[in-house]
Amino acid sequence: MTGLFNSVFGTATTITVQEFLICIAVSLAIGVFLAGVYAFRSKYTQSFLVTLALIPAVVCVVIMMVNGNVGAGVAVAGAFSLVRFRSVPGSAKEICAIFLAMGAGLVTGMGFIGYAVLLAIILGGAMFACSLTGFGGGRDEERALKITVPENLDYTEAFDEVLADCTDSYRLTNVKTTSMGSLFKLTYVVKLKKDTNQKDMIDRLRVRNGNLEIMLTQVDSGDITL
Repeated sequence: MTGLFNSVFGTATTITVQEFLICIAVSLAIGVFLAGVYAFRSKYTQSFLVTLALIPAVVCVVIMMVNGNVGAGVAVAGAFSLVRFRSVPGSAKEICAIFLAMGAGLVTGMGFIGYAVLLAIILGGAMFACSLTGFGGGRDEERALKITVPENLDYTEAFDEVLADCTDSYRLTNVKTTSMGSLFKLTYVVKLKKDTNQKDMIDRLRVRNGNLEIMLTQVDSGDITL
C-alpha cells in the first residue's frame, strides 16, 4: 500500500519512456475526471472543458522535463502562470478548477501518481458534493438591477414602491455618474418574488426613469461589494 504513494521515478534523475507515458496517461485521466466533475450542474463552454482536461498533462510534462534541476522553481511559477490563458476574468469556481487541475498535474509530474489520484478524488468529490447540495447557492436567486436616471430626478425613493411590490428584498449598492454628469447609473441587488413578471416590473420602472436604460442581470461580486 505504501508503494502506491512513492514516486515512480525513485531516486533516478532520468525518466524512461514507460514512466513518461504512465504519468501522461494518469494526468489525462485526472483531467477528464475533473472536467466531468466541473461540468455537473455548471455553465461551461467546450473550450474550457477541453482546456481543463489537458492542463494536468501540460503541467506534468513541464515538471518532468525539469525534474532535479535548479530551474524547477522557475518552471513551477511558469506553469501556474497558465491561469492567464483566459482573455476575460473567470468565476471563482473556474479559477478553483484550474488550480486544482494544475496541482494534480504538478504532483503527477513529480511521479507521485497515488497522491495525484487521491488529490483528484478528494477535491473533485468535494466540488461534486458542493454542486449536488447547492452549497453557497443563496446568491443565485439574486439579480443585479441597473437603472439609468436623469440628473434632475431624485432617485432616493423613486423606485422603492415598485421594488417593494416586485422583490422580496432589495438594496442600493452602487451609484455613479455618466455622460458628463447628465445621467446617474444606479445598481440594486434584488431578490425577485417567485410570481414577479420581469417585463411588467421593468415597464413600471421605465415610467419612473424617463424610459432610459434598465438592465437586469446575474449578480456578481462587484454588485455586492460596491
